[in-house]
Amino acid sequence: MKTPVIVDAIRSPMARAKPDGALAELHPVDLLSQVLEQLVARNQLDPATVDDVICGCVSQAGEQAGTPGRLAWLAAGLPAHVPSTTIDRKCGSSQQAVHFAAQAIMSGTQDIVIACGVESMSRVPMGSSRMGKNTTGARFDERYAPGLVGQGVSADLVAAKWGLSRSDLDAYAARSHQRAHAAQSSGASAREIVSIRSPLGLVSADETIRASTTPEKLAGLKAVFESEELSARFPQIQWSTTAGNASQMTDGASAMLIMSEERALQLGLRPRARFVAFDVVGDDPLYMLTAPIPATQRVLAKARMQLGDIAHYEINEAFASVPLAWQKELGADGERLNPRGGAIALGHPLGASGLRLMTTMLHALEDSGERYGLQSMCEAGGMANATIIEVLR
Repeated sequence: MKTPVIVDAIRSPMARAKPDGALAELHPVDLLSQVLEQLVARNQLDPATVDDVICGCVSQAGEQAGTPGRLAWLAAGLPAHVPSTTIDRKCGSSQQAVHFAAQAIMSGTQDIVIACGVESMSRVPMGSSRMGKNTTGARFDERYAPGLVGQGVSADLVAAKWGLSRSDLDAYAARSHQRAHAAQSSGASAREIVSIRSPLGLVSADETIRASTTPEKLAGLKAVFESEELSARFPQIQWSTTAGNASQMTDGASAMLIMSEERALQLGLRPRARFVAFDVVGDDPLYMLTAPIPATQRVLAKARMQLGDIAHYEINEAFASVPLAWQKELGADGERLNPRGGAIALGHPLGASGLRLMTTMLHALEDSGERYGLQSMCEAGGMANATIIEVLR
């Protein structure tokens, strides 16, 4: 079995998904094409040798409906014979793209695969692909009567189940901004970012971080998912989820060059990390956001490791209650949890987020001199991917 290794991982700056956002005037294909172009160029890679491009994208509608990885590859002027496919495992789409790329190399069927992800949430709003339709069907609705709830309500259910207060959520959210700001100010996060040309000019830094955020300021925000009907159904909920302790809607793209170790060495490229273990699992779709807990337990068991063996945890900050519940359930060290901030500060461009997290984790591990990192993300429908990587020295 061949050993897949990470040769490089980069991402675009994270931009607010608003009309005046730094990337809002850039087509998602043009955004991703610049990331792919730079990934190929900085590794002096012959693009004709790439076997496949696997792209995570969640809202596959409108400008993202046309196999964006394929279109972005061609838009970058790269060889037409290289194919691409699109993955939708919701928030974990590009993390799943990494898994599929590594597994293709492990199987021996491919040697060089690019995993990537893109989401322009300003141009293709979340939920666009549903077009107002019922996506579940009568049999699903019957099984889960009186019905599932939106992710924000699930976030409040998680907070209630794990005894997380509003002040816990707001303190965590402020810390995410503080950590992201520290990484940005020190230049620690710059190495993972590539500049993007937009109609408004060159974008080189994340614009989503609010350095002045404090728990006190966040405490003034209104809980956004409360209703009389839901309060009657779920009397245990204290309604603590706000726009300030949830992830930001963001535009962004990310990409990773994955090869067999043998091919990387043949090309004179340095393997930066290897994959220790993968997992993907489903959990209760009502609570929806809890699957990172069993996914972490399973991936650690596969790797024959303990959580204490891991130096860096990336647990996606879809809502503050998600990493906090994960930390509380598993007894994790908070200093190792999203040490450079997460989606509350950096945003959550759905299809690109899995690779954004892994790119951040890889660079942070290299900078700290630590060895192992673990990543997991909650996904709509109650799923989660989990990955353990080992940095190679």
